[in-house]
Amino acid sequence: MEDFLRVGVITQTHGLKGEVKVFPTTDDVNRFRKLKNAYIDFKNQKVSVTINRVSFFKQYVILSFKEYTDINEVEKYKKCDLLVTREDALPLADNEYYICDLIGCSVISDTDEEIGTLTDVLQTGANDVYVVKTADNKELLLPVIDECILDVDIDQKIIKAHIMKGLLDL
Repeated sequence: MEDFLRVGVITQTHGLKGEVKVFPTTDDVNRFRKLKNAYIDFKNQKVSVTINRVSFFKQYVILSFKEYTDINEVEKYKKCDLLVTREDALPLADNEYYICDLIGCSVISDTDEEIGTLTDVLQTGANDVYVVKTADNKELLLPVIDECILDVDIDQKIIKAHIMKGLLDL
C-alpha cells in the first residue's frame, strides 16, 4: 500500500505571494479546510509544506504555505501532485477503497476463473467502473454495483466479480 495519497494537482501559481491553484482529486474538497500538513511530489522528492490559508475559486482550491511567500518560490511546483500521508487521509466508509489500493488487484470470477488485473477506476457519477486488462490484452469494464462486484480483499489484492451476461462478448 502506498504511504502517500494524492489529494490534488498544483496547476499554477496564484498572485504574487506564493499561493498556488490546486485542482482537487479528492471526493471531498472541504477536506482542505481541515488540512494542516501536506507534501508536494517534486522530482520524486516529498517536499513537506504547512497549509497557511485555504480558499476556493471555481473548481480550484487556492492554498498558501507557511514556507513560501513569493511567486518565484512556488513556480517550480506547477504540475506537481499534492499528497497527504495515509494517516492524514479522510477515513473511508464500509466498502470504500482508495483507488491506489485497487490498482493492480487480480480480478477473478465467482467461479474462480482468472479474469485479469484492475488497471484503472473510472468515476462516472452514477457508479464507478473498474477497468480490467485481460490476459489477451483486452479491456473489460466492470460496473461497481452489488450484482457485479462481490468482494474486494485489499490485503490479498483480489477482487471477486460476477461477470454479467454480455460483458465478455466484445
